[in-house]
Amino acid sequence: MFSVIFRFLRQVRQEFNKITWMPKKQVAMSTLMVFVMIVITSIYFFSLDGLLSAVVSFLLKLGV
Repeated sequence: MFSVIFRFLRQVRQEFNKITWMPKKQVAMSTLMVFVMIVITSIYFFSLDGLLSAVVSFLLKLGV
């Protein structure tokens, strides 16, 4: 039982050593781009929500 576990852990370590990690600068730039896209998308949806809310409010006031 333990030999199976140790063999599995050894294989995991071997596979882990095959991973090629991105350079630190590239990781930082990718992270920054994700945050920028999140901010842009948030602003877009916030504006769209405000616009649609104003249109719906206007249309509801016309019905009264």
